[in-house]
Amino acid sequence: MSAPVVLVPGLGLGPESYARTVEHLVTPYHVVTLPGYGEPAGAHEDLHPRALAVALAEKIRERSVLVGHSASCQIVVETAVRYADLVHAVVLAAPSGDARMSSWVDRTVRWLGSAVPDSPKLIRTVTPQYVRTTLPTMARAGEASRQHDLAGVISQVKAPVFIVRGKHDLLATAEWVQRLAELSHGEARTFDTGAHMPVVTNGPELAALIERAAALPETS
Repeated sequence: MSAPVVLVPGLGLGPESYARTVEHLVTPYHVVTLPGYGEPAGAHEDLHPRALAVALAEKIRERSVLVGHSASCQIVVETAVRYADLVHAVVLAAPSGDARMSSWVDRTVRWLGSAVPDSPKLIRTVTPQYVRTTLPTMARAGEASRQHDLAGVISQVKAPVFIVRGKHDLLATAEWVQRLAELSHGEARTFDTGAHMPVVTNGPELAALIERAAALPETS
């Protein structure tokens, strides 16, 4: 019997971002939004991945495959470390969090460069989601994620880890994804198409990987 799936949208995105992935899922799933990741945040809410991991854990009903996209991968990894009993496996799609890309300028240039292969067809998809989350919340959540050391945490994950990226992704580079896979003793893969939005551009392939993770035998 396959484990259920919990999907966390990327920074500023909502459940709609996973539409082209979940239409290919057979395993039961639900999408969890969080402040900065589909929901606006209150003025004093802590948006650091460690704090949001607590909020995510409270919404997980049973041992599940946790799926993150971009900056939400950091939240998923923190959850897998702190609440290991809730996590069957981890799937990270286009994980950001490379501390070597320390400046906003570098990240913005890479984000724009990654967006070019997928534009303009994604603009109408993501804009309403960004509006709902709000730009101030996204800026705060983005800054909190920038201060998080994903490479320093991922080695503590005990569950199986699968990491994927699109061929043209300049944020989640092949080197970065491979480094995370080595640190977590996980599996890295680059899709032949797409960039930083594999949840949209590579839905069938991502869904197949999630299904494989869900079908893994449970480990103690």
